Amino acid sequence: MISSCFFYISLIIGTNFIHDTSGSHDSGHGVACPLGYFPCGNITKCFPQLLHCNGVDDCGNQADEDNCGDNNGWSQQLDKYFANYNARISPYAFETKTYKCLVDSVPEECLCRGLELDCDGASLRAVPSVSSNVTMMSLQQNLLKKLSDDVFKKYHDLKNLYLQNNKIRVVSEYAFRGLYNLTKLYLSHNRITFLRPSVFEDLHKLEWLIIENNKIRRISPLTFYGLNSLILLVLMNNSLARLPERPLCQHMPRLHWLDFEGNHIHNLRNVTFISCSSLTVLVLRRNKIGSLNGDSFSSLQRLDELDLARNRIESLPPYLFKDLKELSQLNLSYNPIQKIQADQFDYLIKLKSLSLEGIEITNIQRRMFRPLRNLSHIYFKKFQYCGYAPHVRSCKPNTDGISSFENLLASIIQRVFVWVVSTVTCFGNIFVICMRPYIRSENKLHAMSIMSLCCADCLMGIYLFVIAAFDLKYRGEYNKHAQLWMDIIQCQLVGSLAILSTEVSVLLLTYLTLEKCICIVYPFRCLKPGKFRTISILILIWIIGFVVAFIPLSNKEFFRNYYGTNGVCFPLHSEQAESTGGKVYSVVIFLGVNLVAFIIIVFSYGSMFYSVHQTAITATEIRNHVKKEMTLAKRFFFIVFTDALCWIPIFILKLLSLLQVEIPGSITSWVVIFILPINSALNPLLYTLTTRPFKEMINQVWYNYRQRRSVGRKSSQKTYGPSFIWVEMWPMQEIIPELTKTASYTDSLET
Repeated sequence: MISSCFFYISLIIGTNFIHDTSGSHDSGHGVACPLGYFPCGNITKCFPQLLHCNGVDDCGNQADEDNCGDNNGWSQQLDKYFANYNARISPYAFETKTYKCLVDSVPEECLCRGLELDCDGASLRAVPSVSSNVTMMSLQQNLLKKLSDDVFKKYHDLKNLYLQNNKIRVVSEYAFRGLYNLTKLYLSHNRITFLRPSVFEDLHKLEWLIIENNKIRRISPLTFYGLNSLILLVLMNNSLARLPERPLCQHMPRLHWLDFEGNHIHNLRNVTFISCSSLTVLVLRRNKIGSLNGDSFSSLQRLDELDLARNRIESLPPYLFKDLKELSQLNLSYNPIQKIQADQFDYLIKLKSLSLEGIEITNIQRRMFRPLRNLSHIYFKKFQYCGYAPHVRSCKPNTDGISSFENLLASIIQRVFVWVVSTVTCFGNIFVICMRPYIRSENKLHAMSIMSLCCADCLMGIYLFVIAAFDLKYRGEYNKHAQLWMDIIQCQLVGSLAILSTEVSVLLLTYLTLEKCICIVYPFRCLKPGKFRTISILILIWIIGFVVAFIPLSNKEFFRNYYGTNGVCFPLHSEQAESTGGKVYSVVIFLGVNLVAFIIIVFSYGSMFYSVHQTAITATEIRNHVKKEMTLAKRFFFIVFTDALCWIPIFILKLLSLLQVEIPGSITSWVVIFILPINSALNPLLYTLTTRPFKEMINQVWYNYRQRRSVGRKSSQKTYGPSFIWVEMWPMQEIIPELTKTASYTDSLET
């Protein structure tokens, strides 16, 4: 029928296929499991909390995956209601239905079956006039703008009336007069702004009233006068800013379900629900409630579900839930609650489902959840919190995308590749550091800069190695050590090491690129950097890197746990718990310094390529310039491409974090393990291992080795003598005249 109808019907049908979770603790009679472990059905085996309801048959008989559905609150109450409803109508269960139309004067645009009239999408501008024996009338998706007085008066047998998705703005005071047998009324997805008092006074048998997605700004208790049998009232997604000052349910004594989701309610008065003694489900999610009074729910002693998610609640009064002895589901998710008192949930002895997603519980302790002996489902912001509720069989989330209950690195691929990437990064940079002195370069200062870059990149490999080592140390029981690991000094230091490596590498690449750019674009005006200036710049870069990396450790109150927001100790995206100072600092580093450096590098390489291209055009006598230019283009492409591959995803993640877009933790782990070390692993390859001097040295070693094996006498050996002069991107005044030609400094750039 309509979206709302399908929603409720799907809930009803779904509950018939889900077993009650209350039996989960009794599934293994005679099996005594330690705290944090639960029995595997009738098998005398106990498995830890993390293996239950994880989608994997760990028990072998599916017992750990049975009864995992959270069938509490709405679905449970609807199931109970329809069980009673079916019992009431059972004498008519075998009543035969006819497909023959029994209604007179049916419009051509409508369909008729028995006593039911279907006029959906018929472009009607007024309610059709048919015989009075109709029992169901569906007028969805038409062009109705107003419901006039007595428009349904003659339909005394009407039970279900569907008016969704019209353009109704005005509902007259006596629009529903005479509908004494109506049980369900749907007014969803219209433009109603106001409902007059006593508009439903003749609907004595009405059980469901759905008025979602309208523009109702205020309601009065008199609006619901006469609704003595109302069980379900849904006012979702309207514009209600406040609830009535008088008792809301005084004319709805049988009201069981009340849904105010998606309105603009700011506060709850003590008298609002004082007459709602039969209420079992109360939904107030997605409002603007900022505070609660201690007696806000004191009269709701039969309440089974309370949903306060996504409001602006900052604190919970001490005895807010003391009278909710029957409550089985409580949802407080995504509220800016700063602190939860240790005895906050002590009175909820029948609670089965507790949702605290999106809440940073700074004072979390086992004492909070120990009294909740019937709790079967609990939902946290962090999977590490599950360790504080070990008696709860189903705890979510099981992972933050980076780490899991068992391992610091949740994925087996990550656990393998962190060793591979760390080994490649460390070996490549150490190899270049050791081999660089054997390459006879004309400019030792440039070689010093390359070795400094390799040292910085090597730190990234050490960082990954430490993460891999601690993952190995905590293998299989990470959840026991997760919070401690993120708080201890080792995590803080290893995070500082990663930032030190990143920032020094970024600054060194920018410095080397600018030096190359100046010498290529302005070859005859390039001043030779002296030894003192080069060493001073390198020392300054390392000092800046140390300052940037270790400042967050200097002031805990300002930065909080800057490096300890995740298991890999890298502050890539902002967490809700991160301080304002930490967020600003992180944005300045990643979207300030690093982004500017990336733009400088891209612009500089573009300038170099353009300069070489222009020189090649003017020096037409050099025929091999086309080939050399293509070689340069490839080198430019790979250098800029690796920089972009490494930094652009980081810039995007930081920007999304700044815009408060929720970023899955799995993305962070992939970025830290695979994308972030790309430059560190490839810089040795791009700046040393693929250059001509290095290749010539390898060729000489290989040639001499073959010569020694093929020729027995030393006198007959002829040593291969390639040019060992590696012409760096430095002043052209000191290069010999033959090398000042266009082809020569084009070759030099290729190195």
